[in-house]
Amino acid sequence: QETMHSINGENITFENILARYKGKTIFVDIWASWCRDCLVGIPGIKEIQKNNPQLTYLFLSLDRNITAWKEGIKKHALVGEHYFLKSGMYGTFGKTIGLTWIPRYMIISPDGSIKFFEAIKTDDEALLKALK
Repeated sequence: QETMHSINGENITFENILARYKGKTIFVDIWASWCRDCLVGIPGIKEIQKNNPQLTYLFLSLDRNITAWKEGIKKHALVGEHYFLKSGMYGTFGKTIGLTWIPRYMIISPDGSIKFFEAIKTDDEALLKALK
């Protein structure tokens, strides 16, 4: 069972993160501060946040280290819940969702099931439909 780091330094599994937000629709952004396409997508994320304030926003970082991760959150003023995936793209979590590219946007239903998991652009029509 792979663990992620919370912003306060606790180790937590993805299942336990999802359990925290059970009953809510979760927008997941898998990103890194070094990823150009991720940074290009941030204005789109902020637009989605503005139009969908009822969602929980979960940012999972594949940054190379915790310092770069925390600096990236501040620099880009990312508002939401933040976790650091120390195993990167090819760890257990990345393999489970077939992660080959970031950013990756996912929508998780209130019951904890993944409603949509394949978007790499914030204007993906299927992604926007899944928000409804």
